[in-house]
This record gives sequence, C-alpha cells and structure tokens, in this order.
Amino acid sequence: MSSAIDPDLPPGLPPDHPGTVITVGTFDGVHRGHWEVLEALRERAGREGLPAVLVTFHPHPLRIVRPDDAPQLLTTPLEKKEILAESALDYAVFLPFTHVLKAYSPERFVREILIDRLRMKHLVIGYDHGFGHGRSGDVDTLREIGGAVGFGVHVVRALRTDGDAISSTKIRRALGEGRVEDAALALGRPYSLRGPVVRGDGRGRALGFPTANIQVPDPDKMLPREGVYAVCATLRDGTVRGVLHLGPRPTFKGSPPSVELHLFDFDRDLYGEEVRVDFCSRIRDIHRFATREELVDAIREDCDRALEMFRTGGGACGGIDDR
Repeated sequence: MSSAIDPDLPPGLPPDHPGTVITVGTFDGVHRGHWEVLEALRERAGREGLPAVLVTFHPHPLRIVRPDDAPQLLTTPLEKKEILAESALDYAVFLPFTHVLKAYSPERFVREILIDRLRMKHLVIGYDHGFGHGRSGDVDTLREIGGAVGFGVHVVRALRTDGDAISSTKIRRALGEGRVEDAALALGRPYSLRGPVVRGDGRGRALGFPTANIQVPDPDKMLPREGVYAVCATLRDGTVRGVLHLGPRPTFKGSPPSVELHLFDFDRDLYGEEVRVDFCSRIRDIHRFATREELVDAIREDCDRALEMFRTGGGACGGIDDR
C-alpha cells in the first residue's frame, strides 16, 4: 500500500475478511434519493450475505477541492451519524477528506481504500456518482475497474419529485428561498438545526414572549432564509411547538442577528440545554417596526398563524404530537 496515504485513515478490515458491499458518497442531507441508494445497498448485502458499509467524507470534498464553491452543510457529521444510525447498515465509515485523498485517481481510491482496506466485493452507487481526482470516477470508469479487479457495480436510478431528481443542491436552494416544506418533502423529514441555549438580552421576556437563544455551533451548517418560522423543538423531555426568529433584529438598532425560539405554553429554564429545531413553515419576512406595540402585535399574529397551521396539520411537521 502506498505510503502517501493519509495516516488519519482507518486501518481497515483484516485480509481474511469475507468482504463487504459498499456505497460511497458525501450523502449531505441523507435525503430520500440517498435512502434509495441505502435500500439498494441493504438488499445487495443481504443477497450476498456480506456487511453493508457506507463510506462518506468530512469535510465536504469541495471544502478542499474548491473552497470558494464549498456548499453549506445540510447535515453536520453528528446529524449525519444520527440519521444513519436508523438505516440498519452494518458500518458507516467517515473518511477525513484531505489534500492527499483529493489527489487519488479513481483506480487508486478503489484499490487502496475500498478493496485493500474495506474488502469490497460489490459497489452500489447513485446514477450521477463521481469520485476520485476531478470526479473522474463515473459509472463507466467504475465498471471498467470492477471488471479488471473483480467487483460488481450496481447503479441506482434517480428518485424524482415533479419530474426533477432529488438532490442536495436543490434542497439547499429551497432552504435559501425559505421553502422549508419543499425541503422537507425531498429530505423525507423536516429540516432541522441544533445547538445549545445561551443567554440573550431578555428582550423577548420583556415583550411578553420569552425566548431561548440558540447558538449554532457549526459555521458550515446551512440556515434557511431569514424570517419567522413555525417550528417544533425537541428538548430533553419532549417536543414543543413554537415560533422561531432567524436573522437580524432591525427594530432594535445595534442588535446582532439571532436564532430566537419562543415555545407555546412553556416556561422552563433552558439555558445550557441542547435543542433541536425542526422547520415546519415560513410565516413571514423580518420587518422593522416603528413601536414596541407594533412588534408585540406582529409576534402575537405570528403565534396565531403558527397555531392555526399546527391545528390544521399544515407545514412540514404534521403528525408531531403536542407535548
């Protein structure tokens, strides 16, 4: 094995291992199209009697290959691990994507990582798969390598909604436009963010709407378009509905942008607790209000609209029960 391989990579499986069935990809968002690949992976692994292995990367490969074009993440490594824990796969391998790995040709990646380290016998990939230096490892290249080295290649067709293939790029576009329901349809679940509750300036409580200020710890995590949203928050002891302010606070000059969560019929101290917020529906843009009274009226209307949405089962969080 080449000594140029990144020493941070895992040592791999022993030479006498019977083999694995593998899929490889970034899997950002672990969306419904990805789940089609994972289902095909499980089926092939079951048919062959071999472990199902997912190989993914962190950071996102574009963070190393073309940093200026690197997208924000739909799922942080922790979020991705938690979602994949529900997939019934045998192993998920998170490879550190480095400048060394970036230079690998498709054949070298297959031989040194997938075969020598992970004992691959079958490879399951999406229709648009590409990896290796310059993403030159497309389906045809992989089939050629597979024929020479001795592994099967199985291609999963695109999953489409309204005629368009589901993709992480399209989900990011939907979130950037505030279309959280469309993002949830492609993801198969509401889009979410998480972080600890930190102390704010107390303005929400003074207005009669106490808020929990959420700190998003990963700067690469994608936030939806600024605005006010109906949300469901998962706490350590259950799920509570509410509204979320995401972005600047123009009514209060000099105030920094914030992620402020107001929960309905809830008054427990959340400082220091980690909260996950699921985005259900976008209520409105952020506005500057001339008076405190106008702001309070707007917040009250936001709450009424969110409650009505929950009552009628609308938005991306339908089916989540009240706490």
